[in-house]
Amino acid sequence: MARRPNLVFIMSDQQRYDTMACYGNDWIDTPNLNALADESFVFERAYVTQPVCTPARASIMTGLYPHSAGPTVNKMHLPAHFKTVGDLVSPDCARGYMGKWHLGNDVLPQHNFDTWISTEDSHRESYNSPEALGRLTDYHRHLVANGFEPDKTIAGEKVFSGDGRARLPEEFQMASYLGDRAAEFIRDNADRPFVLYVNTFEPHSPYFGPLMDHYDPDALPVGPSFLRKPEGSALISRLRADYCMQYLEGGDQTADVYMRDYAAVEEDVSTEEGWRRLRAHYFANINLVDRMVGRITSAIDDAGLADDTVVMFSSDHGDMLGDHGMLEKRSMYEESARVPMLMRVPWLSREQTVVPGSMSHIDLAPTVLDLLGDPVPYHMQGKSLVPTLSGEASLEDNDVFIEWSGFFSSMPDRHLGTAAIDRMNRLPWRTIVSGGWKLNLCVGDQCELFDLERDPYEMHNLFDDPAQRDRVRDLAARIRAWQYETDDDAPLPAV
Repeated sequence: MARRPNLVFIMSDQQRYDTMACYGNDWIDTPNLNALADESFVFERAYVTQPVCTPARASIMTGLYPHSAGPTVNKMHLPAHFKTVGDLVSPDCARGYMGKWHLGNDVLPQHNFDTWISTEDSHRESYNSPEALGRLTDYHRHLVANGFEPDKTIAGEKVFSGDGRARLPEEFQMASYLGDRAAEFIRDNADRPFVLYVNTFEPHSPYFGPLMDHYDPDALPVGPSFLRKPEGSALISRLRADYCMQYLEGGDQTADVYMRDYAAVEEDVSTEEGWRRLRAHYFANINLVDRMVGRITSAIDDAGLADDTVVMFSSDHGDMLGDHGMLEKRSMYEESARVPMLMRVPWLSREQTVVPGSMSHIDLAPTVLDLLGDPVPYHMQGKSLVPTLSGEASLEDNDVFIEWSGFFSSMPDRHLGTAAIDRMNRLPWRTIVSGGWKLNLCVGDQCELFDLERDPYEMHNLFDDPAQRDRVRDLAARIRAWQYETDDDAPLPAV
């Protein structure tokens, strides 16, 4: 490495871990992600800090858990005084942020990123700045300049809705737009160190799009929990499964605002065939992500920067896609809380290296700063993974903590279909993944214990098994110690 390293951090939205060949998916068509994985550290089990967009993104950018950073519910703003990677890297770097921000006033440059490419107009209702409300995104202006008409009014302005964007040709999808802007940034800053975050919307719902016929729905494999309601598990999961699967028994899903406008836009969830088609559409959107990754890595190669540039790839959370009978995120199940995590660090390895054990997104910000040679602030709640990458440490005994806080007094989470689901969604959860086990604790709901080695699809809740009482107590004690260390006051049940 001849100079200070660069960083390109690429993040998709709602991409579960089992969507890549390096995680065992032997049929997905993602040559660029495969090529990146072939030269990367592949983290065996990577988890978000909270399985929903805003809290997860706050942790990625600050190295703080959601309850410490502030945003515990979608659309909450990250308080301005919390420092992000953009504030903490050397000012000698060019600093770019592109795409979904979801931490407040998306259209305004923030946190010392000197290049800011905005793409999300759908969060306008949560803006708290007249300046932000007076702007539309760079992506919006790009679409209008190319002759497209916005289709939805939000906070007084006509914008492009998610399903409106999904109908555009591939070259005008968000991933395509961001891939081109990222390549331009890399070319323009090839002679100086840079840090670049690229955040696209795909494969988030709506699942249909320009490539939705790429996969045969009948040929896609599904696991044993597909369209199988969870038994003996948390009430919140059973309520959500009952709700999402109700149209298999009849009824008019087009009259259901949540399914029609959020969870299953223009999809048919009244038949198993329709559910399989929804999954095929979702996986096709990952092809858009893959082609964006190809644009970015090609730009790095073309600029002669491959040996000097760290490339990371991950997602902010996963998607249930009918597993356990559920859709979307907001769940501690693996399909929702576990994500892909690649780190290409060329001066440490140029071969695929699987990192055993579990890691958390809480460690990303300190790892980025450490790799770039910048100080890691003492207040960060994660730790640098550089010793793990260099072989000096291991994650095999690492404890990972995940939280859920679905309610804030001035901004509850969005309506999830029924009042009963919304009530249960407000209850906080605290989770630990440790030594191949997952413990989910909640005051007011059925707690859960899963053996991830013997029961990878989490179909057998062992929490009430007398043989596991001491294991539950030990894992719960670890959660309580973590709460003390991070000033978390969420209530826990007695175990």
